[in-house]
This record gives sequence, C-alpha cells and structure tokens, in this order.
Amino acid sequence: MTQLSDLARQMYAAGLAAVEPRVVVRRLTFLPDGVRFHDEELRPSGKFVLVALGKAGPGLAAAFLAATLRPPDTAFVLAPDGVEAPSSVAPFLRLASHPVADLRGEHATLELLDLLAGLSRDDGVLVLLSGGASALLAAPLPHINRTEIADLTVALLRAGTPIGELNTVRKHLLAAAGGRLAAACPAAVLGLALSDVSGDEPSLIASGPVTADPTTFAEARAVLARRGVEGRFPEIVRFLDAGVSGLVDETPKPGDPRLSRARTRLLAGNRDALAAASAYAREAGFVSHILTTVLHGEAREVGSALGALARAVGSAEPLALFAGGETTVTVVGQGCGGRNLELALAAARRLAGSDERCLLAAATDGVDGASPAAGAVVDGGTIERAVARGRDPEGDLAANDSWGFFAGSREAIVTGVTGTNVADLVVVLAAGKPSEALPLTSALSLTTPPPPH
Repeated sequence: MTQLSDLARQMYAAGLAAVEPRVVVRRLTFLPDGVRFHDEELRPSGKFVLVALGKAGPGLAAAFLAATLRPPDTAFVLAPDGVEAPSSVAPFLRLASHPVADLRGEHATLELLDLLAGLSRDDGVLVLLSGGASALLAAPLPHINRTEIADLTVALLRAGTPIGELNTVRKHLLAAAGGRLAAACPAAVLGLALSDVSGDEPSLIASGPVTADPTTFAEARAVLARRGVEGRFPEIVRFLDAGVSGLVDETPKPGDPRLSRARTRLLAGNRDALAAASAYAREAGFVSHILTTVLHGEAREVGSALGALARAVGSAEPLALFAGGETTVTVVGQGCGGRNLELALAAARRLAGSDERCLLAAATDGVDGASPAAGAVVDGGTIERAVARGRDPEGDLAANDSWGFFAGSREAIVTGVTGTNVADLVVVLAAGKPSEALPLTSALSLTTPPPPH
C-alpha cells in the first residue's frame, strides 16, 4: 500500500474521533437541575429519566452520566449485540439483534413504552438517539408479527432499499417508531440525535421514535411494490392497506397534540466527521473539498464514478475529496460483503494501473454489511495484487462477494464496532507532491476495537 492509503486511513480516523460519544456530549450544558442544548432545556421538577438508544447508546449514556450534575432517577439503554458498554452503563443495558429484530428487542421496547407511559407531566425524559435503534425497537403494532417484519427487513435490504424507504415502512409497522414513543409519554421529551441518515432528517433517524412522522401508510405500501416484495408478505400488505383505508391509526403527524412537549435536535452527524477529516487533510498539505453529505445510489455505480473521478483529477498540489452518506447494494449473488466494500471494489477497477491515487470507503460504525470489515482503501495496484493472490475482481463483483475479494488483504479496514454511527465516509486522494502524515493521537485504532468510553 502507498503513503496516500495510510493518509486516507488517518483522515478516516480523524472523522471517527470527531463523532465519538464522549466528544459530542461535550456540546451539552449541564445544569444543577437538568440539561441544556442550544435553545432547548430539560429541567423537570419531577423525575429525570435518561434513555439511550442505538449503536452509540452505551457510549452516549456513559459520557452523559460522567458529566451530568443531576444524575437521572431512572436510566434505560438499548444497544445492538457487540457494542461495548462501559461499567457505568451495565446496570441499565439491554441488548438486542441488529439489523434483524429479535424477541429481546420486542421485550425491551414494551418495557420502555411501559416506563414512559407511567411518567407524569412533571417528569422529563432525555433521549440520546443514534442509528440502529429502528431494529432494536422491535415491538410490532397489534395484528402484526415481529418475525414477518424481520423477514421483510431482510428482503428490503437485499433489494437495495434506501434507509429512508426502509424506515418509512418500519414507522408504519412498529409500536415505538414514527413518533409513537413520545406520544405514549405524558412527560416532556428532549431527543438529541446522532444522525446516520443523509440530510439529517429527524423523522428518519432511528425511524423517528420521538418525532412527528410526515410519511403515510400509502407511502409505506408503495415501497413494498417498488422493491418487488409485496407478494411475499401478504399479512403486512393487508395491514398497510388497512392503514391506507383509515382502519388503522396513522403515525403522529406534525401538530399532533400528543407531541406538543416533545422536541428533537441534532447532536452531531456525518458533516461533523467530514469536517474533521477535511481539516486533517488540510493540515497534511492537501487542497480539500467536501463533495456531498448525501451520497447515495447503487454502491458499485457510485464506486465506479468516484474511481473515474479519482483517476481523472489533476492538481499541482495534493488534492483530497470527501463524501458522506449511504449507498445501497441490490444483492443478486451469494457472496459476502457490504456497501462500502462493493463501492471500493468497483472503484479499484477504475483505478487499476493509475499512480498516486487512492479511494477509501468505510462505515463509521465499523460494520459493513455482512462482513467483519468497516470498508476498504484501494489504489492503482489493488486489482493486480488481488489477481496475484487468486481473486477474480469481475466475478467477485458479480457475486456480491466484496469481502471475499478483500479478506486478508492490506486494503481491508477492520476497526471492530466503533461505538458511534454517522453513516459512511468516502475519501479520494490524488498526490501532487509528497506529504508527510501527521500524528493523530486521539484517533481510534483501525485494527482493533476502540477502548470503552
């Protein structure tokens, strides 16, 4: 691998470091009787309840508990299997499966709904929200089976369904999604979200459990038709059709009085990680540009386009281009991989034989699809090295076997679960002149999981 590839890894690490839970929680102002975030305060005269949900839930809860001047009367933390939990969070922690929901998530959701429903108007709930909570809040609405929702989730993911469409469906099938969690709670609710969705739309982050939902049953029903899965899930189709006909209550909409005491604000997101990675690039002597924070589309098509861009750009000085967002993979083969690995493989095909160019694509949560990697960094020699070890780039791409292509290679980026989640980062580097790497002592390890916060 080249010096450029090492620099790309360091820029990715800088992006991760900027959105660690202990870093973003410092944006809160801690008061003797509660908490303030910008123009929002939560200072209940009654009970103070802390709820932390999603992949960053344990880290966010631990950082809050370490800094708060008013310890919560009750705390509830729900996170996916494999996320490390600091000892301060262990007494409050529930674990469940992700991305396919399980019975533990269903039970935890019902427990949380009961907890919030039992509060009074004098109480206050701080919800620290992060991506992954959609699958964890697994309790279905009445007359819907959780296992069928889990099967539908798998089918939609394999069909390349974007997160916005997937969460539109979830909001109309799950008991705590689409504002229903806040609607069940008489207390004041302040949601602070670590965003993993393009555009940072609050109603999409974790399927918007404490935010009014602008989507409809009709839109959810249309997703199943558009993705070609409606024939496989007749019970869910009947339920959604009942919702379209008005026989099932819609999700709480903007202006719903049940949400009058619920507010959601963005704590941090993909643009924060991109800004930190871009700043690191500038300090290393690169001309730096952020292309987009809403990268989307089929991973192999996006990778091919970005690989062509990386090969074509020219500059008298080293150039760094950044993009954030989340692509999708329409699975047609039987291989193992993820959207970032597939994007990187497609880019490597375009970069083959080019000098002084590289591309990195990696998930900020450290998990890329079904693989053990976060993503990969590729350069002009990636394809040649893979062929030398017996890989078939074209065949691997056709089989959606991007992890098979990168497994055991120097290109693979294996971080372990990072404890944060702000979607994906893509780094494109083109050398104009040599640049020395900068030390980054605060960056997460790129070969082992980070230490507990």
